[in-house]
Amino acid sequence: MHGAIDPAEEECNAMTGKHTLQEIEAAEKKPLWKRLCWLAMIWAGSVLALFIVASLMRLFMNAAGLSTH
Repeated sequence: MHGAIDPAEEECNAMTGKHTLQEIEAAEKKPLWKRLCWLAMIWAGSVLALFIVASLMRLFMNAAGLSTH
C-alpha cells in the first residue's frame, strides 16, 4: 500500500499540524495572486489588531493620568 495513508496516521498528522505531500502540492497549485492576497489580508489584520491594542493602552494610560507630553 505505497502512497495510501493510514487513517490513524492521518489523524495524527491533523493533530500535530503536519501536512501530507498531496496537501502541500494542492496548495502550491493555487494561483500566486490568491496566496499573496491572503498574505496581505493577514498582514493588514495584524496591523489593525496592533493599532487597536496600542490605542486601548494609550486610552487607559491617559485615563490613569499618564500622558505622552
